[in-house]
Amino acid sequence: MTGKRILIVDDDVKIVELIKLYLSRDGYKVYAAYDGNEAVRLAREVHPDLIVLDLMLPGMDGLQVCRTLRAKSDVPVIMLTAKTTEQDKLLGLETGADDYVTKPFSPRELAARVRAVLRRTTESVNVGPKEVVRGKLRMNFDAHEATLDGKLLRLTPMEFRLLGVLAREPGVVFSRARLIEKVFGYDFEGFDRTVDVHVLNLRRKIEPDPEHPRYIKTVYGAGYKFDGGGE
Repeated sequence: MTGKRILIVDDDVKIVELIKLYLSRDGYKVYAAYDGNEAVRLAREVHPDLIVLDLMLPGMDGLQVCRTLRAKSDVPVIMLTAKTTEQDKLLGLETGADDYVTKPFSPRELAARVRAVLRRTTESVNVGPKEVVRGKLRMNFDAHEATLDGKLLRLTPMEFRLLGVLAREPGVVFSRARLIEKVFGYDFEGFDRTVDVHVLNLRRKIEPDPEHPRYIKTVYGAGYKFDGGGE
C-alpha cells in the first residue's frame, strides 16, 4: 500500500496533523483539506486512493461532499463522525461512504481501517471467472467494470464486490453474515444493517424499479440472492 494517496478532510487542525503523522509512517502520501469546498477541489486535483472525511464540516458538510464526489468518483471513503447512533452511521453509508469511524478514535485504529478498506478495494472479489453475464448485466473483474444494457455502472468498490459475489452465484441465498465475510472481510467491525444499506444503494443503480427489484432479491429471514439477471 506504500505510496497510496490519502486525503484527510477535517476542520480540526490537531486531528488532521495526528492522522497525517500515523498515515505518513505507513508510507502513504497524505493531503489535507479543512472544509468541504477545499476537499472537493483537492479530490479532483490529486485523485486520492482513499478519503478520510469528517461528517461535520464548515460550509459544505461531509454528507454533501460525499454526494458530490460520488457523482463522478468511486474513491473509497471512510467517514469520521461524532454521532454515535446507528441511524447516523447508516446515513453516511447511504450517501456512499464505505466505512465509518466514531470520534473519539485511536489514530492506530483509523490507520488499521485505512489499510483494511484499501485491501478490500484492491483484492480480487473472489476466485472464479473473469467475466460474468447475467441478462443485461455484464461484469468484468479484471477491468473492475460493470455494465447494464451496455451502459457503464458507477459503483463504489464495496458495491462492485457485493454485486460480484451475488452475480457469480445466481439463485444462491447469502446471509448477511456470509456477505460480510466475503465482501468486507473477517476484520469488519460494522453491523448487519451495513449490508442492507449497500444493497439499497446497489438497487438504486441497477434496478429499473428499486422498490420492486428484479436482480437482487430479498429472501426474508435468510438474506439476499441474485435472481438470474432479471430476465
